[in-house]
Amino acid sequence: MRSEMGASKAGTLRATAPLLLVGLMALSLFINYIDRGNLATGATQIRADLKLSATAYGALGAGFYFAYAFCQLPAGALSDRIGGKLVLALGALLWSVSTLLTGFVQGFMGLFVLRMMLGMGESVAFTTTSKIIASNVPKAQMGLANGVIGFGYLVGPAVGTLLGGLMMARWGWRFTFFAFGAVSLLWLLPWSRVRIQEARPAETADHEPVTMRQILRRRALWGAALGHFAGNWNWYFILGYLPMYLEMQRGFSKEQMAEVVSSAYLVNALAALFAGWAFDKAIVRGWSPSFTLKAPLALAHLAGLGCMLAMPFMPITACIALLFVYEIFLGFSSPAYFMIPQIMAGPSAAARWVGVQNMMGNMPGIIGVFFAGVLIDAGNGSYGTAFLLAGLVNVLGLIGWLVILPKVAPVDWNAA
Repeated sequence: MRSEMGASKAGTLRATAPLLLVGLMALSLFINYIDRGNLATGATQIRADLKLSATAYGALGAGFYFAYAFCQLPAGALSDRIGGKLVLALGALLWSVSTLLTGFVQGFMGLFVLRMMLGMGESVAFTTTSKIIASNVPKAQMGLANGVIGFGYLVGPAVGTLLGGLMMARWGWRFTFFAFGAVSLLWLLPWSRVRIQEARPAETADHEPVTMRQILRRRALWGAALGHFAGNWNWYFILGYLPMYLEMQRGFSKEQMAEVVSSAYLVNALAALFAGWAFDKAIVRGWSPSFTLKAPLALAHLAGLGCMLAMPFMPITACIALLFVYEIFLGFSSPAYFMIPQIMAGPSAAARWVGVQNMMGNMPGIIGVFFAGVLIDAGNGSYGTAFLLAGLVNVLGLIGWLVILPKVAPVDWNAA
């Protein structure tokens, strides 16, 4: 009787652990995206206080994404070697402290260094969460898990823009960075108590350890990387410049901007949550994973193309409507970005695959965010060329997801 009760209790713990893990990881990404988005929310105040040009502001974004992108590979390798739990905790500590310290900066260089520190810390998020999901979440629930994760990192900008915008309007940008950095540190308390299973490359029973060379030779990796690149060009451009565009070009107040942008981000997050549930249901009912995941990605790029091209030229009411359409399609595609490598790479290679894919996918944060600032300055404050470029990049996304990426199915690493 006692042994049966113990087995029952253990089974219950095993069943609930993935839900707790996914919830805590979603919370970490929620915090992650609030902390990275504070710069955009306070852009007008920060630029005025520190006397920054649009080009200098773009360089701050590029500094963050340079560190963020090029730390993806070591983050993936470390996750496979020492485990995603510890790596995620170290990253969260670094990004929380750098956010808090931002409230003390007095010039461009100090802010630039702290944005790079923030990028280093936040670089671990998707490699660690992908590894933990691939190792701990049943395949039938993988879509929902990624939907919850997507909700976390997409609702982060919604809450951050609204709450941060209101706080900055009342108390200024420095206090807001202090507060958000201090609160971010609290997440480490519950995370320190979790216990997880993590497959390492040498622990896979049915084949030899997967090598980095094997991963890099996969055509699927490069198709996903190109699609990720194009999707992030649009997303990071919106994150970095939409608040400033609405205030400086469309005459919105800080409060009006915060309400509109946060509402768009909230719609995005809700769409991601629904998509994760819908992907699981579709695949269980026999839908092809390739069609289930590729179709939303393609639709998101078509919506992005239309929104970016129209944004600087149409009346503001139509622009806001198109923005919401884009955010819905983008949110619905979000779980697919990481479901694809989790399905194809498996537990022993997911972290390193996502490390490469996310590194390439975040290059727009380096070149796109910086180049957008240069284009805005060159156009005497006009955003038209930057929006045009963001729109055309969507063509690359369609090529990556629909042409280069093959059938979405687990890779036979023995034959790779």
